[in-house]
Amino acid sequence: MKILTPRVLRALERFNSAHPWDHNAHYHPWLLRQLPRRFDRAMDVGCGTGDLARLLAGRANRVCGVDSDPEIVARARELTGDQYAHVTFSVADAPGGLPPGPYDVITCVAVLHHLPLAESLACFRQRLAPGGTLVVIGLAREETFVERLLGNLSVPLNAVTGWIKNGGRAAPRPVAMTAATQAAEASLAEIVREAGRILPGARIRRRLFWRYTLVRRRDAG
Repeated sequence: MKILTPRVLRALERFNSAHPWDHNAHYHPWLLRQLPRRFDRAMDVGCGTGDLARLLAGRANRVCGVDSDPEIVARARELTGDQYAHVTFSVADAPGGLPPGPYDVITCVAVLHHLPLAESLACFRQRLAPGGTLVVIGLAREETFVERLLGNLSVPLNAVTGWIKNGGRAAPRPVAMTAATQAAEASLAEIVREAGRILPGARIRRRLFWRYTLVRRRDAG
């Protein structure tokens, strides 16, 4: 389903390049609303430059940010500095190299589509403490009419949001958006099926701006 012509899409691409904004950070406030006010240990998988890890630090006793890119981990440490002594960053490949846990909160933002789906979900389940919360903000391959419709609606909304967030001025690309990107291969239906098998009770929703959300709270005990 094509609503916008190639010429319009090219014009929007040029506009968006001049008015960039971080789609993942856009969902950080929503993510925080899914979490308890206070918790002990948190792990952010694919932490990038550490923006979310620093937000989690306001509620957690300990936060571990993990990323496979040494350069971006170094940047996260630089941006964090000595302000958060209870936040650490480490270089590790997910899911096999993740610290053992358990964690009261596990977050994974725009990273799961880079990883083996079933193995990663099983790893998160294993490392989640009783009563803990897993929140994933991910990307999925558009497959259905509704998904393509939301994707098309996101195109002009993306431009409007970038204009508003940047005050109508051209802006540099946010540091958090310098990480490598990759197209999603799994469809939302495939993600729902695997999550239902590995993480029963997980709540999954399709969102605007080419994202979906997954929330799973593990029963205590």
